[in-house]
Amino acid sequence: MLQVSEIEGRLVTAPGSAGSSSTAKSPTEELFGDAFSRKLEALAAEKAEEYQNNKPFSHIYFDDFLPLAAAEAALSEFPEPREITWQEFDRPTEKKLAFDFVEKLPPSIREVLFFLNSRPMIQFLEVLTGIDGVIPDPYYIGGGLHQIKPGGKLEVHVDFNRHRKLQLDRRINVLIYLNKNWSEEYGGHFELWNRDMSAAERKILPVFNRCAIFSTTEFSYHGHPTPLACPPDRTRKSMATYYYSNGRPDEQVADEHTTVFKARPGTKLEEPRTPVKDILRSLTPPVIWNGLKSLRK
Repeated sequence: MLQVSEIEGRLVTAPGSAGSSSTAKSPTEELFGDAFSRKLEALAAEKAEEYQNNKPFSHIYFDDFLPLAAAEAALSEFPEPREITWQEFDRPTEKKLAFDFVEKLPPSIREVLFFLNSRPMIQFLEVLTGIDGVIPDPYYIGGGLHQIKPGGKLEVHVDFNRHRKLQLDRRINVLIYLNKNWSEEYGGHFELWNRDMSAAERKILPVFNRCAIFSTTEFSYHGHPTPLACPPDRTRKSMATYYYSNGRPDEQVADEHTTVFKARPGTKLEEPRTPVKDILRSLTPPVIWNGLKSLRK
């Protein structure tokens, strides 16, 4: 396998490697080219009405979303569970690995995640979703890489609705799956549930280079609640980016909250314990809470 080093934004083969060439192109170069931007522009215009009218809430998925070279490179460098220090969730409601220090990731993955926060992607999302003034998250809070090991799951939930640092409203989720030769029997479907939590109205298999996009509200119930049944040497791999706006429609406004899990029919949900800080904040008048924050600073 060729070793590569990053020089002035281009990937070239390291000295002494077979087939060394100073003109080798980065596998992610096509992401930032005019042709891909035009493809996204056309795709957004074509699919905007479908996206905004899909049930149970606004969503869509696209196959072969990223340029193939970029998707292949991201998968090839996707770290295994023991290769980096993942944040591990092991609760009744979620069993997964996450990593959002994007700048520490291998180049091919890092470039894809940087692209997902770029102007062409933001313009694509604004046209597709009908949401104006979309703002990407430079901190990738809760996003970056996700990985689920056999037996892992994520119960149906609605996401946290405010970016506490930026004080913005969460509006859109983008998920890109990187699972080759993924069969229905493995599970891990991305499920979209209706408002009364009676049924999953859409199930999306997390196959390679499939991109799922949806609008986040107080009723965008989603997850993959059935424990993963893939072989022991496989995992469910994905990349995630979340997007915000300064304000949202009045009918969507709600009090700030963290992730809220929902029980499916015939199940009893064991909620994770609420952090002490969140309990104190809920019991403290805003004037006092903000005053304490100012004193702390």
